[in-house]
Amino acid sequence: MKRVVIVGAGIAGLATALRLGRDGWRTVVVERATGRRSSGYLVNLLGPGYDAAEHLGLLPALSARQLGLFTTVLVRADGRPKFTVPSAIAEAALGERTMSVFRGDLETELYEAVRDRTEFRFGTTVESIEQNADRVRLVLSDGTTEDADLLVGADGVHSATRTDVFGGGFRVDLPYVVAAFPLAHPVAGVPESSATTFIGPGRTAAIINLGSQRSAAFFTYRCADPGSDLGRGPVAALDAMFGDLGAGVPDALRHLEKDPSDAYFDAVSQVVMPRWSTGRIVLLGDSAWCVTLFAGNGAALALAGADRLGAALQRHDDNIPAALAEWEAGLRPEVSKRQSLARRGMQQYAPPSRFHVWMSDVTIRAITLPGIRGLVRRGIERSARRDPARKR
Repeated sequence: MKRVVIVGAGIAGLATALRLGRDGWRTVVVERATGRRSSGYLVNLLGPGYDAAEHLGLLPALSARQLGLFTTVLVRADGRPKFTVPSAIAEAALGERTMSVFRGDLETELYEAVRDRTEFRFGTTVESIEQNADRVRLVLSDGTTEDADLLVGADGVHSATRTDVFGGGFRVDLPYVVAAFPLAHPVAGVPESSATTFIGPGRTAAIINLGSQRSAAFFTYRCADPGSDLGRGPVAALDAMFGDLGAGVPDALRHLEKDPSDAYFDAVSQVVMPRWSTGRIVLLGDSAWCVTLFAGNGAALALAGADRLGAALQRHDDNIPAALAEWEAGLRPEVSKRQSLARRGMQQYAPPSRFHVWMSDVTIRAITLPGIRGLVRRGIERSARRDPARKR
């Protein structure tokens, strides 16, 4: 039985454990956190991500957790509505083969699918990595040694595996900060089964109200010195940047103040590398190609990357380097496209001026017009007909 050590128990790592475990690999997951984390905002699984979720057998469990479609209300700073974007717009843009779930729910279902078939080492890090033509040897912080046929680094944008094996310099830090956290209950000022979104110069705040244990907050803003804001912590930083807003934001910030431990709070970065593997070591997910939240496909690419990795390893059997090369060649064009879209889409989340906010409002209003809505739907249908993967 082939053995794989996977560093990181997030979406990418758990999906890799699920796919390779089903293919007959013995899977070991090493995670530096002392327990599983399950916070975050919503993620959209569409295109290759939806296909991968289907191939991995996740759709039945995720269907019970899916958020469905909801109305979005664009608001002014004081919470007064500007205009409403009906849920039908999202339906037309996303197509039929799509699913929206909270990141934590996706991680939970992945964990439940692998927990009885994977060895987990929580609270453990990798101290050293060596490889030869036949094996990879790791020394772990708990004093044990692991020999494996394959090492998968799925430890995120700040990947220690990437630094240890490939060196530094591949993370491209951007002048933005992002925060997301679940809300135990809906907050005041956000209509039921909807989201309110404020977009102003240099910042965005969004609150989703889908009921108890199904609500969440998302914030992002442009920041000249992200490191300084991260040092202040999410409560102080978000209060200073968003404390003047209405429409559910005050209640969300009070919720955060009571329990900041569940918040995801970090700088925004991309990872750009000339190659994702060397020998029997491969990076997968954000550790290899972080596209940032501005692309909106991080979870989908992690699932697709894990699923396609398993397929490539099956095709090449014992020739792991050949499998990794084929896998990367097939996946890289999609990753490059998403990273490029993210760089172009930054103004959507943090417009540089009031004029850019106005232009964004005009564009969104135009999309809500019935005739434009029909064009969007027909464009999605034509794209699906041209792409067989979307029709499977």
